[in-house]
Amino acid sequence: MSAGFPVIFVALSCSDRGHPVAAAETTRAWFTEITDESGLDSVHSSGARGEYRLPEIMGGGVALLDAEEDGDLDVYCVNGAGSSRFYRCGASGRLADDTEASGLADGRYGMGPAVGDVDNDGDEDVYVTHFGPNALFVNDGEGRFADAGAHSGASGDGWSTSAAFFDLDRDGLLDLYVVRYVTYDESRTCYDNAGQRDYCGPRVFPPVHDLLFRNTGAGVFRDATHAAGIDSVAAAGMGVVCADLDEDGWQDVYVANDAYANQLWISGKDGTFRDRALQLGVALGLNGQPRAGMGVTIADLNDDTRLDLFVTHLREEANGLFLNQGERGFRDDAGPSGMGPSSMPFTGFGTAALDFDRDGDADVIVANGAVVHGKRFPGVALPAPWDTYAEPNLFYVNEGNGRFRQADELGGTLTSRVEISRGLACGDVDDDGDPDVLVGQIEGPARLYRNDAPSGAPERHWLSVRCVHPGWKRDALGARVEIAACGRRQVQVLSSSWSYLSSSPPRAWFGLGPCERVDQVDVRWPDGRRERFADPGIDRAVVLVYGAGGE
Repeated sequence: MSAGFPVIFVALSCSDRGHPVAAAETTRAWFTEITDESGLDSVHSSGARGEYRLPEIMGGGVALLDAEEDGDLDVYCVNGAGSSRFYRCGASGRLADDTEASGLADGRYGMGPAVGDVDNDGDEDVYVTHFGPNALFVNDGEGRFADAGAHSGASGDGWSTSAAFFDLDRDGLLDLYVVRYVTYDESRTCYDNAGQRDYCGPRVFPPVHDLLFRNTGAGVFRDATHAAGIDSVAAAGMGVVCADLDEDGWQDVYVANDAYANQLWISGKDGTFRDRALQLGVALGLNGQPRAGMGVTIADLNDDTRLDLFVTHLREEANGLFLNQGERGFRDDAGPSGMGPSSMPFTGFGTAALDFDRDGDADVIVANGAVVHGKRFPGVALPAPWDTYAEPNLFYVNEGNGRFRQADELGGTLTSRVEISRGLACGDVDDDGDPDVLVGQIEGPARLYRNDAPSGAPERHWLSVRCVHPGWKRDALGARVEIAACGRRQVQVLSSSWSYLSSSPPRAWFGLGPCERVDQVDVRWPDGRRERFADPGIDRAVVLVYGAGGE
């Protein structure tokens, strides 16, 4: 890869090209399901036999990744009781099941994937969390994977949920944060208010601390949990995202916990972390009580160039929107935003906050599915008892200044289907400049949705940004990307791990609306260096290379 002026990067398509929707058709669905036509046919199996074992209701993670660095996005669906499935995007533009040949069949009771280049050899490796020891699958450069086993040093133990790669010490090697849930005892039984057998909540079991692994080079890790201070807090962890939340140039970690206070691990810049979630206002709900945190994502949701946090929660708790107030910490603005009250009937898991219609602000999707018996929503097709866990998903259009309109009518079957949704990943599978959506299920098929949001009349321009470091031979996870266009600034952070049990390509998608020029792109790299790239163009995907910009 060239280390000169920013490279124009055009990905190959793995589906039909985008289909712009005229402005007069804005009531038409923005998302079109292409699961069948894409070749994706993965169906999740929980292995349930009526014994209500808690891991059965918690999995369903998915990933979009470019396994062989050919520009196409491949799909990985992590299974519970059965083989996980890997689909390779071929020359025909269709996904083909290549599970066995890829080496990603796994076969253990899986939760979800995290994707990152752990050995800096230019290809993406895959870490899979389990109910039991985890696995690191190392890529050979041709999209074939081998289980590194105990040699990786990152297996861990217990029950892990989400995981995230990030560079905690700015040495150019990807370290690994692993979220863990509880010490599960299958002999414990629980019942709902009607006296029916149901899944237990996390408080029935002892909580556990998370794990932190430092990369020592060549994809070999050592356990740094105690040295970093991560073992000082035990909770039932679910979602995780890594980013420089206090803007000091070092990566921090936010963890959404189920029925326990959330954690915001602020880097001490020396390999240690301190949980400052309570002081910064992101630990508890407005009533001062912990909520059931599930999935989490990070984005600028009120157009002030600060990174905010959006967290999904249990039914009757309302999803949380923590707006970044700078040195004053965060403020939970879920109620005024419009996304809190409307989420009360649902249990949220996977989520995305991205600009789906290219108008310059981030919209929000929430994948829903209950964990205890609930009402039967109209349209549910699942057999009993799964029909009492199925819920429709939610879609919100950003109307500016942190205010959102529930717009499920624009979601098509993404929001009208009633299923038990869990993982959610996003990537541009059809190379048209906007993010498409992959959703995982419990006891149901993974579903792929093409983004057909309005993009014409008037035309809505875009810019997609990838940041790479030639010395690392990989994407610069944690890079903060800010653009200036038509008197306005937008910011995103590049991460492959957000949502719930899921991994997405670390790309920034900027919608420009009618703006026909991007003046500059400012990047703060994960090692703290700042660079400016001038006039990157519009309606294209660009690769910004470390060291090729100006000060």
